[in-house]
Amino acid sequence: MSGFGVEVRDLTARYDTTVALDAVSFTIRPGVITGLLGRNGSGKTTALSVLAAFRRRTSGTVLVDGEDPWENERVLAGTCLVRESGDVAIDQSLTRTLDFLGDRRPTFSRELADSLMDRFELDPHTKPNKLSRGKRSAFGVVVGLASRTPLTLLDEVHLGMDAPSRYAFYDVLLADWLEHPRTIVLSSHLIGEVERLLEDVVVLDRGTVLTASDAETLRGGGVTVTGPADVVAEFVADRNVVARQQLGRTAQATLVGARADDVDRARQVGLELGPVALQDLFVHLTDRPAGAQSTEESR
Repeated sequence: MSGFGVEVRDLTARYDTTVALDAVSFTIRPGVITGLLGRNGSGKTTALSVLAAFRRRTSGTVLVDGEDPWENERVLAGTCLVRESGDVAIDQSLTRTLDFLGDRRPTFSRELADSLMDRFELDPHTKPNKLSRGKRSAFGVVVGLASRTPLTLLDEVHLGMDAPSRYAFYDVLLADWLEHPRTIVLSSHLIGEVERLLEDVVVLDRGTVLTASDAETLRGGGVTVTGPADVVAEFVADRNVVARQQLGRTAQATLVGARADDVDRARQVGLELGPVALQDLFVHLTDRPAGAQSTEESR
Protein backbone atom coordinates (compact mmCIF):
# COMPACT_ATOMS: atom_id res chain seq x y z
CA MET A 1 0.00 0.00 0.00
CA SER A 2 1.52 3.33 -1.09
CA GLY A 3 1.13 6.82 0.27
CA PHE A 4 2.26 8.77 3.30
CA GLY A 5 0.77 8.00 6.70
CA VAL A 6 0.11 10.76 9.22
CA GLU A 7 0.36 10.75 13.02
CA VAL A 8 -0.97 13.75 14.94
CA ARG A 9 -0.63 13.88 18.72
CA ASP A 10 -1.80 16.70 21.00
CA LEU A 11 -1.65 19.22 18.17
CA THR A 12 -2.49 22.77 19.20
CA ALA A 13 -2.60 25.71 16.81
CA ARG A 14 -3.34 29.29 17.84
CA TYR A 15 -3.97 32.50 15.96
CA ASP A 16 -3.13 35.23 18.46
CA THR A 17 -5.67 34.53 21.25
CA THR A 18 -7.85 32.18 19.18
CA VAL A 19 -7.32 28.44 19.67
CA ALA A 20 -7.99 26.89 16.27
CA LEU A 21 -6.95 23.35 17.27
CA ASP A 22 -6.92 22.27 20.89
CA ALA A 23 -4.65 19.26 21.59
CA VAL A 24 -6.11 17.12 18.80
CA SER A 25 -4.88 13.61 18.04
CA PHE A 26 -5.68 11.39 15.07
CA THR A 27 -4.07 8.99 12.59
CA ILE A 28 -4.36 8.90 8.81
CA ARG A 29 -3.58 5.50 7.36
CA PRO A 30 -1.36 5.35 4.26
CA GLY A 31 -3.04 4.57 0.97
CA VAL A 32 -6.56 5.33 2.25
CA ILE A 33 -9.12 8.01 1.35
CA THR A 34 -9.91 9.73 4.64
CA GLY A 35 -12.68 12.24 5.17
CA LEU A 36 -11.82 15.22 7.36
CA LEU A 37 -15.32 16.30 8.25
CA GLY A 38 -16.60 19.27 10.16
CA ARG A 39 -18.82 22.29 10.02
CA ASN A 40 -17.51 25.64 8.85
CA GLY A 41 -15.00 26.91 11.40
CA SER A 42 -14.28 23.49 12.89
CA GLY A 43 -10.51 23.57 12.29
CA LYS A 44 -10.25 21.57 9.06
CA THR A 45 -8.24 24.14 7.11
CA THR A 46 -5.85 24.72 10.01
CA ALA A 47 -5.23 20.99 10.41
CA LEU A 48 -4.48 20.51 6.72
CA SER A 49 -2.29 23.62 6.63
CA VAL A 50 -0.16 22.22 9.47
CA LEU A 51 0.15 18.82 7.73
CA ALA A 52 1.30 20.54 4.55
CA ALA A 53 3.67 22.84 6.49
CA PHE A 54 1.78 25.91 5.29
CA ARG A 55 1.41 26.88 8.93
CA ARG A 56 3.56 26.07 11.95
CA ARG A 57 1.95 24.32 14.90
CA THR A 58 1.95 25.94 18.33
CA SER A 59 2.62 22.65 20.14
CA GLY A 60 2.22 18.91 19.78
CA THR A 61 3.62 16.34 17.37
CA VAL A 62 2.94 15.99 13.66
CA LEU A 63 4.60 13.22 11.64
CA VAL A 64 4.10 12.72 7.90
CA ASP A 65 5.64 9.50 6.67
CA GLY A 66 7.43 9.30 10.00
CA GLU A 67 8.99 12.78 9.86
CA ASP A 68 8.16 16.33 10.92
CA PRO A 69 6.93 18.06 7.73
CA TRP A 70 8.13 21.53 8.74
CA GLU A 71 10.92 22.61 6.34
CA ASN A 72 11.32 18.96 5.33
CA GLU A 73 12.18 18.87 1.63
CA ARG A 74 11.43 15.17 1.11
CA VAL A 75 8.03 15.26 2.81
CA LEU A 76 6.98 18.53 1.19
CA ALA A 77 7.88 17.18 -2.25
CA GLY A 78 5.42 14.35 -1.64
CA THR A 79 2.60 16.51 -0.23
CA CYS A 80 0.06 18.58 -2.14
CA LEU A 81 -2.50 20.81 -0.44
CA VAL A 82 -5.18 22.35 -2.64
CA ARG A 83 -7.68 24.78 -1.17
CA GLU A 84 -10.76 26.15 -2.88
CA SER A 85 -8.82 29.21 -3.98
CA GLY A 86 -6.49 26.94 -5.94
CA ASP A 87 -3.30 28.52 -4.57
CA VAL A 88 -2.01 29.19 -8.08
CA ALA A 89 -0.46 32.26 -9.71
CA ILE A 90 -3.39 34.37 -10.86
CA ASP A 91 -1.40 36.18 -13.55
CA GLN A 92 -0.19 33.03 -15.32
CA SER A 93 -2.20 30.97 -17.78
CA LEU A 94 -3.51 27.60 -16.66
CA THR A 95 -1.19 25.79 -19.04
CA ARG A 96 1.84 27.65 -17.62
CA THR A 97 0.83 26.51 -14.13
CA LEU A 98 0.56 22.91 -15.35
CA ASP A 99 3.98 23.22 -17.03
CA PHE A 100 5.43 24.51 -13.75
CA LEU A 101 3.96 21.64 -11.74
CA GLY A 102 5.08 19.08 -14.29
CA ASP A 103 8.65 20.33 -13.99
CA ARG A 104 8.70 20.20 -10.20
CA ARG A 105 6.55 17.25 -9.17
CA PRO A 106 7.89 13.87 -10.32
CA THR A 107 4.49 12.23 -9.78
CA PHE A 108 2.57 14.84 -11.81
CA SER A 109 0.53 13.40 -14.70
CA ARG A 110 0.12 15.85 -17.55
CA GLU A 111 -2.01 13.27 -19.33
CA LEU A 112 -4.51 13.25 -16.47
CA ALA A 113 -4.34 17.03 -16.17
CA ASP A 114 -5.16 17.53 -19.85
CA SER A 115 -7.99 15.01 -19.64
CA LEU A 116 -9.50 16.84 -16.66
CA MET A 117 -9.08 20.21 -18.37
CA ASP A 118 -11.24 18.88 -21.20
CA ARG A 119 -13.73 17.28 -18.84
CA PHE A 120 -14.27 20.51 -16.90
CA GLU A 121 -14.16 22.64 -20.07
CA LEU A 122 -11.21 24.75 -18.95
CA ASP A 123 -9.42 26.89 -21.51
CA PRO A 124 -5.68 26.26 -20.92
CA HIS A 125 -4.81 29.78 -22.11
CA THR A 126 -7.07 31.50 -19.56
CA LYS A 127 -5.69 33.02 -16.36
CA PRO A 128 -7.25 32.08 -12.99
CA ASN A 129 -8.42 35.65 -12.30
CA LYS A 130 -10.61 35.42 -15.43
CA LEU A 131 -12.40 32.26 -14.27
CA SER A 132 -15.68 31.94 -12.43
CA ARG A 133 -15.60 30.53 -8.92
CA GLY A 134 -16.74 27.15 -10.20
CA LYS A 135 -14.04 27.02 -12.88
CA ARG A 136 -11.36 28.05 -10.36
CA SER A 137 -12.48 25.20 -8.11
CA ALA A 138 -12.36 22.82 -11.07
CA PHE A 139 -8.79 23.88 -11.79
CA GLY A 140 -7.90 23.19 -8.17
CA VAL A 141 -9.26 19.68 -8.68
CA VAL A 142 -7.06 19.31 -11.77
CA VAL A 143 -3.98 20.36 -9.81
CA GLY A 144 -4.76 18.14 -6.82
CA LEU A 145 -5.58 14.96 -8.69
CA ALA A 146 -2.95 15.26 -11.43
CA SER A 147 -0.19 15.83 -8.85
CA ARG A 148 -0.66 12.24 -7.61
CA THR A 149 1.45 12.99 -4.55
CA PRO A 150 1.80 10.36 -1.79
CA LEU A 151 -0.20 12.72 0.45
CA THR A 152 -2.89 14.71 -1.33
CA LEU A 153 -4.92 17.14 0.81
CA LEU A 154 -8.09 18.53 -0.76
CA ASP A 155 -9.61 21.25 1.39
CA GLU A 156 -13.24 21.89 0.35
CA VAL A 157 -11.86 22.19 -3.16
CA HIS A 158 -15.18 21.15 -4.71
CA LEU A 159 -17.43 23.75 -3.06
CA GLY A 160 -17.51 26.23 -5.91
CA MET A 161 -18.46 23.56 -8.45
CA ASP A 162 -21.99 22.79 -9.59
CA ALA A 163 -23.47 19.38 -8.83
CA PRO A 164 -22.60 17.67 -12.15
CA SER A 165 -19.00 18.88 -11.88
CA ARG A 166 -18.73 17.74 -8.26
CA TYR A 167 -19.95 14.26 -9.09
CA ALA A 168 -17.54 14.09 -12.03
CA PHE A 169 -14.77 15.03 -9.58
CA TYR A 170 -15.79 12.25 -7.17
CA ASP A 171 -15.82 9.68 -9.97
CA VAL A 172 -12.39 10.69 -11.28
CA LEU A 173 -10.91 10.82 -7.76
CA LEU A 174 -12.02 7.27 -6.99
CA ALA A 175 -11.03 5.86 -10.36
CA ASP A 176 -7.57 7.44 -10.32
CA TRP A 177 -6.97 6.45 -6.69
CA LEU A 178 -7.79 2.83 -7.54
CA GLU A 179 -5.30 2.92 -10.40
CA HIS A 180 -2.66 4.96 -8.55
CA PRO A 181 -3.13 4.39 -4.81
CA ARG A 182 -2.00 7.18 -2.50
CA THR A 183 -3.16 8.85 0.70
CA ILE A 184 -5.98 11.30 0.04
CA VAL A 185 -7.56 13.49 2.70
CA LEU A 186 -10.81 15.04 1.54
CA SER A 187 -12.09 17.90 3.69
CA SER A 188 -15.81 18.53 3.34
CA HIS A 189 -19.11 19.24 5.02
CA LEU A 190 -21.08 17.80 2.05
CA ILE A 191 -21.16 14.44 3.80
CA GLY A 192 -23.99 12.92 1.80
CA GLU A 193 -22.06 13.41 -1.43
CA VAL A 194 -18.60 12.21 -0.39
CA GLU A 195 -19.33 9.39 2.07
CA ARG A 196 -19.18 6.68 -0.62
CA LEU A 197 -15.52 7.60 -1.20
CA LEU A 198 -14.41 7.40 2.42
CA GLU A 199 -12.79 4.48 4.17
CA ASP A 200 -11.79 6.41 7.31
CA VAL A 201 -13.34 9.46 8.94
CA VAL A 202 -12.06 12.17 11.29
CA VAL A 203 -14.73 14.55 12.60
CA LEU A 204 -13.61 17.93 13.95
CA ASP A 205 -15.78 20.37 15.85
CA ARG A 206 -14.72 23.65 17.47
CA GLY A 207 -11.06 22.69 17.33
CA THR A 208 -11.40 19.22 18.85
CA VAL A 209 -11.71 15.68 17.51
CA LEU A 210 -15.19 14.29 18.09
CA THR A 211 -14.46 10.91 16.57
CA ALA A 212 -11.87 9.19 14.40
CA SER A 213 -12.61 5.72 13.04
CA ASP A 214 -13.25 3.75 9.89
CA ALA A 215 -16.48 4.78 8.20
CA GLU A 216 -18.21 1.43 8.61
CA THR A 217 -17.64 1.40 12.37
CA LEU A 218 -19.02 4.93 12.62
CA ARG A 219 -22.10 4.03 10.60
CA GLY A 220 -22.56 0.94 12.76
CA GLY A 221 -23.12 3.18 15.76
CA GLY A 222 -26.60 4.02 14.51
CA VAL A 223 -29.67 2.38 13.05
CA THR A 224 -32.90 3.34 11.32
CA VAL A 225 -36.16 1.81 12.52
CA THR A 226 -39.14 1.65 10.12
CA GLY A 227 -42.68 0.39 10.60
CA PRO A 228 -46.09 1.33 12.02
CA ALA A 229 -45.84 4.72 13.70
CA ASP A 230 -47.11 3.58 17.09
CA VAL A 231 -44.80 0.56 17.17
CA VAL A 232 -41.80 2.67 16.17
CA ALA A 233 -42.63 5.23 18.86
CA GLU A 234 -42.70 2.53 21.53
CA PHE A 235 -39.47 0.93 20.27
CA VAL A 236 -37.51 4.20 20.45
CA ALA A 237 -39.14 5.64 23.56
CA ASP A 238 -36.01 5.53 25.72
CA ARG A 239 -33.46 5.95 22.93
CA ASN A 240 -31.32 8.73 21.46
CA VAL A 241 -33.42 9.67 18.41
CA VAL A 242 -31.70 12.12 16.04
CA ALA A 243 -34.25 12.15 13.20
CA ARG A 244 -37.90 11.22 12.62
CA GLN A 245 -40.03 10.91 9.50
CA GLN A 246 -43.65 9.86 9.05
CA LEU A 247 -45.78 9.21 5.99
CA GLY A 248 -49.32 8.20 6.80
CA ARG A 249 -49.20 5.38 9.31
CA THR A 250 -45.57 4.49 8.59
CA ALA A 251 -42.74 6.12 10.50
CA GLN A 252 -38.96 5.98 10.49
CA ALA A 253 -36.68 6.96 13.36
CA THR A 254 -32.90 7.28 13.29
CA LEU A 255 -31.13 6.18 16.46
CA VAL A 256 -27.58 6.71 17.65
CA GLY A 257 -26.31 3.97 19.93
CA ALA A 258 -27.23 0.55 18.54
CA ARG A 259 -27.96 -2.19 21.09
CA ALA A 260 -27.10 -5.87 20.88
CA ASP A 261 -30.75 -6.92 21.13
CA ASP A 262 -32.10 -4.44 18.57
CA VAL A 263 -32.42 -7.04 15.79
CA ASP A 264 -34.34 -9.53 17.92
CA ARG A 265 -36.62 -6.87 19.42
CA ALA A 266 -37.39 -5.39 16.01
CA ARG A 267 -38.16 -8.79 14.52
CA GLN A 268 -40.56 -9.62 17.36
CA VAL A 269 -42.66 -6.49 16.77
CA GLY A 270 -42.43 -6.46 12.97
CA LEU A 271 -40.08 -3.51 12.48
CA GLU A 272 -37.37 -3.14 9.85
CA LEU A 273 -33.84 -2.03 10.77
CA GLY A 274 -31.49 -0.32 8.34
CA PRO A 275 -28.17 1.50 8.20
CA VAL A 276 -27.74 5.14 9.10
CA ALA A 277 -26.36 7.62 6.59
CA LEU A 278 -23.08 9.18 7.65
CA GLN A 279 -24.69 12.58 7.10
CA ASP A 280 -27.22 11.93 9.87
CA LEU A 281 -24.53 10.85 12.31
CA PHE A 282 -22.45 13.90 11.42
CA VAL A 283 -25.36 16.24 12.11
CA HIS A 284 -25.90 14.57 15.49
CA LEU A 285 -22.23 14.67 16.45
CA THR A 286 -21.81 18.34 15.57
CA ASP A 287 -25.13 19.63 16.87
CA ARG A 288 -24.50 22.91 18.69
CA PRO A 289 -26.67 24.81 21.14
CA ALA A 290 -28.04 28.08 19.79
CA GLY A 291 -25.48 30.84 20.06
CA ALA A 292 -22.45 28.55 20.43
CA GLN A 293 -19.30 29.95 18.87
CA SER A 294 -16.58 28.14 16.98
CA THR A 295 -12.98 28.28 18.15
CA GLU A 296 -11.89 28.94 14.60
CA GLU A 297 -13.93 31.59 12.89
CA SER A 298 -13.67 31.72 9.08
CA ARG A 299 -10.80 29.23 8.87
